[in-house]
Amino acid sequence: MSNDQTIKDLQTALEMEMTAGHQYQLHAQVLDDWGLDLLAAKMREEMLEEIGHSDLFMERIIFLGGTPEIRFQKQPVRAETLQQMFEMDAADEQEAIDVYSKAAQRAAEVGDIGSRTLFEKIVLDEEGHKDWLDTQLALLKRLGEQAYSAKQVSGPGAGED
Repeated sequence: MSNDQTIKDLQTALEMEMTAGHQYQLHAQVLDDWGLDLLAAKMREEMLEEIGHSDLFMERIIFLGGTPEIRFQKQPVRAETLQQMFEMDAADEQEAIDVYSKAAQRAAEVGDIGSRTLFEKIVLDEEGHKDWLDTQLALLKRLGEQAYSAKQVSGPGAGED
């Protein structure tokens, strides 16, 4: 059922998801620093989903007899603007969609239905992330950063005890 290429594809995906999770974590901290607490909370949701994806890839690597290697595909980068943040994340999501789609095809070619299905499931999640990011970029363009940012703050006193 397994082959070296499938395990290699799963390892690549694991590294990409580890990177994505920590990229969203960094973005959440930056957004908190900027006072955009609602958007920071959304980034934390994305972080948890990406870490969940990495867990699924680890589980599959182990199931196929491989040894997961916990490392980043690339170092997370601090964004200087909302537009840069969304553009970087959208590019990363598109890369994941492309890589996982090809990996699903390769897994299907060797009869590894479990890995194919996992890649396809996560592609659908990544498409949802990409769509959300594209929507945020469109809103930024339409509303401007100031008006967009105003919608990302919970307001005075929110979250205080």
